[in-house]
Amino acid sequence: MSLAIQIILVIASVAMIVAVLCQKSKSAGLGAAYGDETETFGTKGREAAKDKKLQQITVWLAVGIALLAIILMCLH
Repeated sequence: MSLAIQIILVIASVAMIVAVLCQKSKSAGLGAAYGDETETFGTKGREAAKDKKLQQITVWLAVGIALLAIILMCLH
């Protein structure tokens, strides 16, 4: 049981790392320096929806990781 929870915890942690890295930065960063700000309204809407979904996935993964860690601690 403990091994299964540990495996799920590792998979959830890797998924959270991927979700965070896929999110768009809140600051302009280096992309603005090279003219990466040319977007149409349609692409901005899709990007906003994608970022919103990634943020929700990140929150749910964080909650899941916390719960799995607590369960794992109680089992030991």
